[in-house]
Amino acid sequence: MAKSKAREYVWMQCSECGELNYRTNVRVQGGVPKLALTKYCPREQKHTEHKLKRK
Repeated sequence: MAKSKAREYVWMQCSECGELNYRTNVRVQGGVPKLALTKYCPREQKHTEHKLKRK
């Protein structure tokens, strides 16, 4: 049996500088969640909020 496409890769975009820093996979079955995490931004050199960005 084939695997279903229940997960897909998305990028995490810095809310301050707009750079795409992290790539993760999320469960898209039932809609894409609104995800916002505090991650380290190498351009800003501090922890900032990163939001979900689909390509």
